[in-house]
Amino acid sequence: MGLAPELEARVGGVLEFCAKWLAYAGGALLAALALITVASVLGRAFIFIGLGPIKGDYELVEMGCAIAVFAFMPWCQLKRGHVTVDLFVDLMPMRVKLFFSLLGNVALAAAATLIAWRLGAGFNEKLPQKWVGFFEFEKNWAVEETYELGLPLWIGYGFAMIGAALFAAVALYTVWRSINEAAQGEVRA
Repeated sequence: MGLAPELEARVGGVLEFCAKWLAYAGGALLAALALITVASVLGRAFIFIGLGPIKGDYELVEMGCAIAVFAFMPWCQLKRGHVTVDLFVDLMPMRVKLFFSLLGNVALAAAATLIAWRLGAGFNEKLPQKWVGFFEFEKNWAVEETYELGLPLWIGYGFAMIGAALFAAVALYTVWRSINEAAQGEVRA
């Protein structure tokens, strides 16, 4: 039985595709940040021959790591990769395990939705034109920028928002998946 298991499988396939490619993008971003860090450290080490650190490397790494974390969250949730404490749950019957899995997914979906909502509010506050109502915008006179490079903060918020929104969608999907698994009485791969 369950709640539309065929539709759940199709939605899961779409979310898996999106989450996988977002995770790949996050991995590529982290690799680029590692190269920036190495180049900057080498530049500092060889300052005596005219090299130097990369300007704004701290800002780039800070913003990039935040974006990468949100890029990995949907994939981690979809593949049941979050940390769980199974010390007592493993000893319980399958129905109890499925109930605790559903409970954990509901809690995580609530947290992911809250994170996406607040990150969206922060994103709106950082934009040059804030959204204040239906087709209403007002000029934001205090657009925040990074200190050294002058990058607008809304760029980091915007890219992180993509991952946070997908994380919330995947978390809600995993609640649906848990309901169907509880109805079937077994965990699917």
